[in-house]
Amino acid sequence: MNITKYVSILLIAMTSMLSSCQLVEGIFKAGMGFGIFIVVAIIALIIFIIMRIGRGKKDA
Repeated sequence: MNITKYVSILLIAMTSMLSSCQLVEGIFKAGMGFGIFIVVAIIALIIFIIMRIGRGKKDA
């Protein structure tokens, strides 16, 4: 096998690794944003429930 075949295989492997790393990076960035959104939504829901329970006790 000659050297050009090795070089071409190496270049193809390197480009596929680079693109997959960028893909994984994008997925983690999107996951982090979605995770932050979920945490904020859960905190808002807890505050809403606590306020609702507190308001119910004042009316009784």
